[in-house]
Amino acid sequence: MLIQAAISRSREFAADAGAAEIVGSPYGLVDALKKIDAVAQRVPLQASAATAHMFIVKPLSVRGMLGLFSTHPPMEKRIAALLDRH
Repeated sequence: MLIQAAISRSREFAADAGAAEIVGSPYGLVDALKKIDAVAQRVPLQASAATAHMFIVKPLSVRGMLGLFSTHPPMEKRIAALLDRH
């Protein structure tokens, strides 16, 4: 399960990098991710553990050691990775 979560997180980073490469700049994606994250924090997402992997943002709140099993990297890390590549 830990390996599956790590692979899923690395795919998120790779998808972000690929999208930024296609459009030529990470700034549009960074802006979109910030907006999606802001809405997701205000409006509860209807998700279960079975469907959480299909969301753009992490729909379930996990803290501490349970964060190791999250399929989504923290939004701050996704944004930082995009900006570091540019």
